[in-house]
Amino acid sequence: MIWHVVDRGEERAVRLADRHYNRQKPGTPQFVPPGSCFVLLAPGALWVTSWPQAEYVKHRWPGAWVNSLFRREGGDVVASELIRQAVAATRWFYGTPPDLGMVTFVDAAKVRRKRDPGRCYIKAGFTRAGFTAGGLVALQMLPADMPDAECPAGEQQDVLRSDPRGRASVRRSDG
Repeated sequence: MIWHVVDRGEERAVRLADRHYNRQKPGTPQFVPPGSCFVLLAPGALWVTSWPQAEYVKHRWPGAWVNSLFRREGGDVVASELIRQAVAATRWFYGTPPDLGMVTFVDAAKVRRKRDPGRCYIKAGFTRAGFTAGGLVALQMLPADMPDAECPAGEQQDVLRSDPRGRASVRRSDG
């Protein structure tokens, strides 16, 4: 696994986040939504998984994990493989995925013109799930399509964590 867990305000991650199209306030130290999050950094890449409380979600996938930021600026690993590794690391961190799995939203007008917006996600196993009210392309990976949990580089296999609902549990890698 190429990803490393970092803090939500880690300087190298902030610099990558500043260059992502959905960044609202470049230069500020926080680049993730409020609430539970999981931030991964790799050479030339950044990933954020958020797990918002379902009652505060305004899209059609309440309770799902949300990939709120993925940026790849280089490196030897293709984007679709980075995505699969990040999903596996998210499973290691959070444990059993929610029934709605993971979703991400792509602004087709703000990404490089491709045949399919979100093509790297689709190659990683996400499927088109519709559109948000604001017109973003919604992509979803259901639990059955997710890779097994995998420990990020430099982390311990068994880690005591509190999940976003406040329950302490041990997260174990299946791999």
